[in-house]
Amino acid sequence: MSAHPFKHRHLLAIEGLDTVDVLQVLDTAEAFFEVSRRPVRKVPTLRGKTIINLFFEASTRTRTSFELAGKRLSADVVNISASSSSVSKGETLLDTCRTLEAMRPDVVVIRHDASGAAEYVSKRVQCSIVNAGDGQHEHPTQALLDAFTMRRAKGKLEKLVVTICGDVMHSRVARSNAALLRLFGADVRMVGPRTLLPVELDKLGVRVYDRLEPALDGADVVMVLRIQRERLQGAMLPTLREYSRTFGIGTKQLAYAKPDALVMHPGPMNRGVEISNDVADGSQSAVLDQVEAGVAVRMAVLYLLTGESGPVEASS
Repeated sequence: MSAHPFKHRHLLAIEGLDTVDVLQVLDTAEAFFEVSRRPVRKVPTLRGKTIINLFFEASTRTRTSFELAGKRLSADVVNISASSSSVSKGETLLDTCRTLEAMRPDVVVIRHDASGAAEYVSKRVQCSIVNAGDGQHEHPTQALLDAFTMRRAKGKLEKLVVTICGDVMHSRVARSNAALLRLFGADVRMVGPRTLLPVELDKLGVRVYDRLEPALDGADVVMVLRIQRERLQGAMLPTLREYSRTFGIGTKQLAYAKPDALVMHPGPMNRGVEISNDVADGSQSAVLDQVEAGVAVRMAVLYLLTGESGPVEASS
């Protein structure tokens, strides 16, 4: 457990963090990871604190993970769901901020379909804000839990070769992972159909491919992104079958990576589209490890943002 206070009031993006910040979260998460495997999976660390999970987009893994994280820290957790169609980034979100402020929470976790929404809220409330995904911008806790998973499996983050496959254009997960991994000198590669590779990828400091084989060559980690079926109705891709044939990750494609390559996916998975059953359920898959890591990492984030320094001990 870190003896130094976290120097950030909010967690809005990986951009703006340095290696010290990232390692502080990951090292703190290690202690909470062990808590989650105890018979009593609860500590009194945030007793008396209030955490609001405010989700304007549908979510299962992220919302549940934050809820579990708060409850395992003994905080009072309130979940608020709202339809994205009923909330816009104008005055309606401002009214939401004022309502939140009246509740006097310690941390608000927000997911919104508008890029920049978490930052917008952070400037208008007194509590700490955690970005749980904003539009096509960032998803910082996903990148942190992915890094946690990689470090536990590979023993390091430095100089890893990480290939991110799929719909990069619409992926906040890809952007946050690229930003974090580049801090540690990783060789980050992104591969997908040209129509799903945004032009600004060069600014992320990654290598870009439009063919799987060279992108996977020598990879330590293969991160498969979700293909959002609704996006395939337009001109970006012809059919799901064509995408699966060209960019889906099966055992044949995985063979181009290192023999011990780790396979990751942020979920939910489209089995038989971007990833085969054999790979998703295979010995190299870390998909369920990512889910378990998510609770520990989000516990660490909530703990650090509240400025707590109590020990990690089982609750009576």
